[in-house]
Amino acid sequence: MSRRVVRGVAGAALAVEAVLVGCRAAGVRTPGAVLAGAAALVACAMTVECVVLGRLWLAARRAGAGRRAAVGAVVRTAVPGPVRRLVAHEARALSSLGLWVLRRRHGVPEDALAVPYTGPQTAMVYGLLFVALVETLVLALLIPWPVVHAVVLVLDAYGVVFVLAFHASCVTRPHVVGADGALRIRYGALFDVRVPAGTVASARVERRCPEGGSARVGADGVLDLAVGGQTTVTVELTGPVTFVRPLGKHGSARTVRFHADDPGAVVTALVRGPRKSP
Repeated sequence: MSRRVVRGVAGAALAVEAVLVGCRAAGVRTPGAVLAGAAALVACAMTVECVVLGRLWLAARRAGAGRRAAVGAVVRTAVPGPVRRLVAHEARALSSLGLWVLRRRHGVPEDALAVPYTGPQTAMVYGLLFVALVETLVLALLIPWPVVHAVVLVLDAYGVVFVLAFHASCVTRPHVVGADGALRIRYGALFDVRVPAGTVASARVERRCPEGGSARVGADGVLDLAVGGQTTVTVELTGPVTFVRPLGKHGSARTVRFHADDPGAVVTALVRGPRKSP
């Protein structure tokens, strides 16, 4: 049985469930036969999915994989790569809330220079947070249907948490200049570019406002990783550096432009080169 059939059955079941929830929220009475048919469709979808996933797991086990490895193989086969990466990004962002509360940072050695970059977006993030809170309160007062009220309240509350998690991931995952001269450029839990030591040809303070999204690779091999629509540091490399985009697509760049709240400190550390241990 193909994954296309499984996803089609699952999609149909979700669509039917959404329609029934909408009818219930609007006060429309649903006939018993329709409810029974929907229940049968959901049961069929769950059965088909369990059979397919069980076959995939058994096939991985017969191929010599351990139990945990077999589960990983099933997930990689059944769940599209972009979905897995988005879930992983979201999990890392949520875990950053704990680091933020504990005032800790991720991936910053003791002898390394941590480079914050959240300055241009902090006001915007807190503005979005305020708007989300106001929206939650207003909708809580205006929506009269209990089911819709509960669903919207959960979604709005999660939206508030996600905005905080996104900002926390940016605060706790700064850029890093290692003691050996290596450079790690990040944007929260979404982007992580590692520039090995010895590959930085030059670095300079240069304020630019690139067009496009936060992360853009030009045809000339320049990676722009902007925050608040701006970059402040330009790093020329001796050779191309590879990286992975948020949804899994690979790319390479010979020049990297990114934002740092204190660009002078970054350039000084990169130009100075490796630091000797005391």
